[in-house]
Amino acid sequence: MSSFLSSQALFNMTMAFYLISFLGYLIFTASRNKLIGTLSTSLLIIGWVIHSIGLVLRWLETHRTGYGYIPLSNMYESLIFFSWTIVLIYMILEFKYRQKIIGVFVTPFAFLAIALTSIVPGINAKITPLMPALQSNWLTIHVTTCFFGYAAFAVSFGVSILYLIQDKKSGQGKEGSTWLPPISTLDEINYKSVVIGFPMLTLGIITGAAWANYAWGGYWSWDPKETWSLITWFVYAAFLHARLTRDWRGKRTAILSIIGFAAVLFTYFGVNYIISGLHSYA
Repeated sequence: MSSFLSSQALFNMTMAFYLISFLGYLIFTASRNKLIGTLSTSLLIIGWVIHSIGLVLRWLETHRTGYGYIPLSNMYESLIFFSWTIVLIYMILEFKYRQKIIGVFVTPFAFLAIALTSIVPGINAKITPLMPALQSNWLTIHVTTCFFGYAAFAVSFGVSILYLIQDKKSGQGKEGSTWLPPISTLDEINYKSVVIGFPMLTLGIITGAAWANYAWGGYWSWDPKETWSLITWFVYAAFLHARLTRDWRGKRTAILSIIGFAAVLFTYFGVNYIISGLHSYA
């Protein structure tokens, strides 16, 4: 297969589209030119379609090597999938709320996730046999649900940053900067993002426990990744509990969302590169 048609080449094209889309959203934010906003979203969609084709092609490449697995098994593949889910969830929210400016704070995550595959030492795009623990159908279910949760939390994080900027600029009872969405809208999108992500993370933890029992003979071992996943779950559970029972809104929930995403990043990267454990291969 030619290098142009390889999944890695398509992912590189995707990264370029996401970067250009981000720049477009940035220009749209400054100019409020509707054509630029539409073009930015169109480029993001095109990039996501290429990204999707690349994932399918990567899956076919694993079959051509004789290993044949869903490409979610290592850091390279998980970052590629993480980027894909971020864009998908962002596009759903953009089409629902019509707030393109949020793309300025979300598309960089999609771009960086792919860029990290060629920046971080030790991340290898080479297709290799799965280790025994990963040779299970639980791989697809567990990783997919976790990363949909992570992606929703990434969107929530970007929206929370926007909220804090708007909140700082606004006076008491006023709506702040006109170039940003109203704080009520940002608060609603933040909440909806967590509502999407929390059940996904919950399913990820449950399926991970079932997988652990299948692979290692026990549902829970307090492995560092399991522990930090649980910490992350508690942060977002606190977010929803405070929202629903204490009517926490605005700044307090935005801060909780930022803390939660910091826990997500440590669960994803910190455990793999700082703390060794059963999940270090991921």
